[in-house]
Amino acid sequence: MPSPAHDVVIVGAGIAGIVCALELLEQGKRVLLLDRDQPDQLGGLARRSFGGMFAVDTPEQRRMGIRDSTDLALADWQSFAGFDADALWPQRWARAYVGHCTAHMYWWLRGKGIRFLPMPNWVERGQFTPGNSLPRFHIVWGTGRKLAETLIGHLQQHRNARLLEMRFGQRVNGLLRDGDRVMGCEGVDEGTARPFAVHAEATVIAAGGINGNLDRVRDNWHADWGTPPQVLLNGSHRFADGTLHDAAAAAGARITHLDKMWNYAAGVHHYAPSQPFAGLSLVPPRSALWLNWRGQRIGPQPLVSGFDTRDLVTRICQQQRAYSWQLMNRRIALKELAVSGAEHNPSIRDESRLGLLRDLLFGNRWLLDTLMSRCVDVVAAQSLPELVERMNALQGDDAVELATVEREVRQYDARVMQPERFQNDEQLRRIAFLRRYRGDRLRTCKRQPILDGKAMPLIAIREFIISRKSLGGIQTDLASRALDGRGQPIDGLYAIGEAAGFGGGGVHGLRALEGTFLGGCVLTARAAAAALDGRNLLDR
Repeated sequence: MPSPAHDVVIVGAGIAGIVCALELLEQGKRVLLLDRDQPDQLGGLARRSFGGMFAVDTPEQRRMGIRDSTDLALADWQSFAGFDADALWPQRWARAYVGHCTAHMYWWLRGKGIRFLPMPNWVERGQFTPGNSLPRFHIVWGTGRKLAETLIGHLQQHRNARLLEMRFGQRVNGLLRDGDRVMGCEGVDEGTARPFAVHAEATVIAAGGINGNLDRVRDNWHADWGTPPQVLLNGSHRFADGTLHDAAAAAGARITHLDKMWNYAAGVHHYAPSQPFAGLSLVPPRSALWLNWRGQRIGPQPLVSGFDTRDLVTRICQQQRAYSWQLMNRRIALKELAVSGAEHNPSIRDESRLGLLRDLLFGNRWLLDTLMSRCVDVVAAQSLPELVERMNALQGDDAVELATVEREVRQYDARVMQPERFQNDEQLRRIAFLRRYRGDRLRTCKRQPILDGKAMPLIAIREFIISRKSLGGIQTDLASRALDGRGQPIDGLYAIGEAAGFGGGGVHGLRALEGTFLGGCVLTARAAAAALDGRNLLDR
C-alpha cells in the first residue's frame, strides 16, 4: 500500500469534522477533510440548526439562580435514557459527557468566541419519566450558523492551515484496509464521476447518521412506534444516509442501537424544499389543542410540548392515522409558535437584540405570515365551520368532524375561563407550571381561549412525524476509536458526532435531554483528536 499522503482523513465536514480538523491542526498534523456537499454548505446541518447546547453549572445558569451539578445532571440523563442493560459504552459516554461538557465543550467554545443567550431554556422536563430537573439548554447567540462560521473561520485562519486540504463533492463509499488496519477510504468524485482512493494513518468517520435516508429510518423503526407512518418527513441532512455505517461494518465495526432515533412530532412540509419529503420541525404551541386525524383531542393525557418529545411521537403513532392537527388562534401562534433552526429565527441568527425584544413583545409576525402564506399544512379561517371545511379540503376527505371539534374547543375554552384555582385540566396545569420559569413565561400565553374574537383568525396546522437524529451508530470507546464485535479498537478507525451515536454508539439511550447533539459532536471530535496525539481528553 502506498505511503500515506495525509496523517488523518476526516470523512464529513459538519461540526464534528471541523472541530476534529481544528484540533489536529493544533498538533501539526496533515489533515484531509472530505465532504459530499459543496463549499457553501461547509458545516453541514449544524449551520442550519437553532444552536442549543446542553451544559452543566454555567455562568448563565448561576446568574438565573440555577444551582446545577454533574451528579444531578447524570441522574437526569440516566433516568431519561432508560439504558439497555448491555449498553456499557453508551453509559460510559453519558458519564463522560456530563462530567466534561462544561470544561471541554462550553468553555472551549467560549474561548473560540462563542456566546450564549443569558437565559437557558428548560426543555425535556420529563412526563412519566423524569428528565431535565433544571434548565440546561444554552442557545448560541447567532444560532448554529454563528457556531459553524466561527469554527470555520478558526480553521481557515489557523497558523497551520497549509496542512489542511479540503475536497468537496466527494462521495465516500468504502474504507481501505491493510490487514486489520484501516488505512484510508475510497469513493467517487461526483463532479467528475472519477473514482478516488485516499491513504492516511488514521480515518475519522464524521458523516452523520442514517436519518436522512427514510428507507433506513423505516427499516429501523422502533417497536414502541408500531408501523412507520405513511407520510414521514425528512428533517435530517440529505447525505446522512448510512453509507459510512455500512463501510465501517464491513471493516469489522459494531453498529448499535439504530432503532433509537430522535424524531419530532410536529413536522410540516418545507415550503422551499431542498430534498424529497423535506420538512420543518415546529416548536408546538403549548396553548393550542392537539387533535388527532378526526379532530378529537388526543388523550386522556393531553399532548403538551416541552416535557417528553419521544412520548409525543409515540402517542401520535398510536393513532389510526399517524398525523395530527394543532388548533389555535393568531394570538397563540404569535406568542408560542416557532420553527427549529437558524432560518426561522432571524433575530437570534442575526444577533439583533432589538429584533429579539420585538419578537418577545409582539410575536414573530414574519414567521407566522410566512407559514400561513407558503406552508401547505397551515389553514386559517374566521369560524370553526370554515376552518374544519379547509382542514378536510387539505386532507382530501371528510375525516375531521365539525361536531367533534366544536365540542373539544368549547369544553377546553370553558375550563380556561374558570378561575385558576378551579382549572381542572392537565394541559392548563402544565401551562401554569411552565409559566413559573421566566424563560417559558415569555413565550407562553396565560389563560388564552381558542374562540376569542380579538385573537382571530383561527389556525389549524397539519403535522407529521419528521425524521431528525440517529441516537445509535458506530460503537466507540472514550477515545472515539471504533470498536469491533469483541469490544476491541479497530486500528486506524475513529467515529465522531452522529456517526457514533454522539458517543459510544448510543450515548442518549432511548431519549435525549436536548442540546446534547452539537455538544456530543464537539466532545467526540476533541476526544478523537486527543487520542491521535496520544492523550486522553475524557476519563476512562
